[in-house]
Amino acid sequence: MWPFKGEIPDLIGTEKPKVQEPAPKRPKRNYLGNQVSSLLSDFLSPATSADTEIRAAIRRLRDRSRQLARNNPYAKRALQVYRTMIVGHEGLTFQSRARNLPLVNGRPDPNTAQGPLDQVGNARIERAWKEWSQLGNCEVSGKLSWVDVQQLVIESVQRDGEVLVKLVRDKSLPFGFGLQVLEGDYLDEQYDTTLANGNRIIMGVELNRFHRPVAYHLFVGPDHPLDYGTVGGYHHGMRRIRVPAEELLHIYLPERSQQTRGVPAFAAVMESMHQLQGYLQAEVVAARLGAAKMGFLQSPEGDSFDGEDTIDDYQPIMDASPGSIQQLPAGVNFQAWDPTHPTTAFKDFHSSVLRSIASGLGISYAELSNDLTDVNYSSIRQGAISERDHYRMLQNFLITHLAKPVHREWHKVQVLSGRFDWSMDKAESKFIPSGEFRGRGFAWVDPAKEINAAVDAVQSGFMSLSDVQLQYGRDPEEVFAQIQQDLEMAERYGLTVGHFAPLGPKQPFFLDLTNINQEDLGNQVSAGNKRPGRPPNPETVESDE
Repeated sequence: MWPFKGEIPDLIGTEKPKVQEPAPKRPKRNYLGNQVSSLLSDFLSPATSADTEIRAAIRRLRDRSRQLARNNPYAKRALQVYRTMIVGHEGLTFQSRARNLPLVNGRPDPNTAQGPLDQVGNARIERAWKEWSQLGNCEVSGKLSWVDVQQLVIESVQRDGEVLVKLVRDKSLPFGFGLQVLEGDYLDEQYDTTLANGNRIIMGVELNRFHRPVAYHLFVGPDHPLDYGTVGGYHHGMRRIRVPAEELLHIYLPERSQQTRGVPAFAAVMESMHQLQGYLQAEVVAARLGAAKMGFLQSPEGDSFDGEDTIDDYQPIMDASPGSIQQLPAGVNFQAWDPTHPTTAFKDFHSSVLRSIASGLGISYAELSNDLTDVNYSSIRQGAISERDHYRMLQNFLITHLAKPVHREWHKVQVLSGRFDWSMDKAESKFIPSGEFRGRGFAWVDPAKEINAAVDAVQSGFMSLSDVQLQYGRDPEEVFAQIQQDLEMAERYGLTVGHFAPLGPKQPFFLDLTNINQEDLGNQVSAGNKRPGRPPNPETVESDE
């Protein structure tokens, strides 16, 4: 017990005990997402890097995503939409647009912005690229065309989160150059170490100090890493090989900075898709039970009716034929069991969950479900506009990460092999940067309305003819060349196709303000020419006659 009462005496050689200060109060003004309460107790938010999260989950996410693609109809439909809307049946369109710069003292003038198109060189490149793109030329196994490679790449990125495309240079290939598509399983996500030169290997990807990939450590084929009995998920004793980054394209959609591996697009929705599929199965079973009439046979003794058959525990059962009436023995009663199903909330609940899944996949509900019940022109047009913008972003991603790198290496190999007779410097400065790829276009929701709108936009000067063709995924020069060929062919066969008027019957109006005073201009405006650029209305403007 403390021997003093009241205040603590100030003793020599001792200090007063420090009084513990109360904890600072939590500010009342704060982010609601930062609050801790019983309602948010299951809102887990671990502070981890992208690679830490991916390393522990990538294999299971990839396997479950593939399982959904095999057995879930909506996952399969989503992959079909990605292939169709991003790549299409023709794939990315290639065009060489190299130009000849004017010569100054025998050398191209670098101060000139652009010169005439190099028709001969461009045509040679486009013919060679078209031939290489055919089945049996562009892919090392000979089973895929260039369009097939594009579709396989975009499907693998969405389903597996990533894909590897090896750039193979071999004289035995038709063009000395081909592609080899490998799944992400060839990269060992469990391989992490630091090399003597300071490079780090994270999940099989070797990075320098700027986090730039310099090499990839792949399992050596030709067998797939998951083909045989495995230890930890991979082939026992399979060794790795180091492949420089210049020989491999690691294609994935990064969601965070310093993210080394890709994540499947189904990662955010796979739980909902799995639960929805289980709910659908339960509803089907319940509906089958509701459609089948069942019942129980009751008797005082419980064994006075032998029945027609017995089940595992020797309980008698009876099958009733449709339309028949059977007399039961004395003392035996029939008690019907008739579950009511289906429930009226099924449609709304199913649509609500499916809308959430479609939003997570970046696909419209109508496109994913093929349900156009409540769709009208305005709603489907608005949804198509935003959805197609998303597809155009993925098309640009495919062009940047696949098409252009492949074209660059392909062109270099053709120069080295002598197929193209210009120098490597000319190829890298003139032809390779001039290669352009365009994604597929999209059909109009209402062609009549949108074509008229395009005609008005061209006539008003808000759009050019090239803008209209590019929106549709076509090359304006090829369209005009095709029209010219059609007109010449019609003339050759003596057919009259009429006057070709791309701007329509109207002619652009030019308002000449020369030698006109303000009073006359005001009279024209008040007479009906109130819109700039529109000629006076002949029904309202008085004639001098």
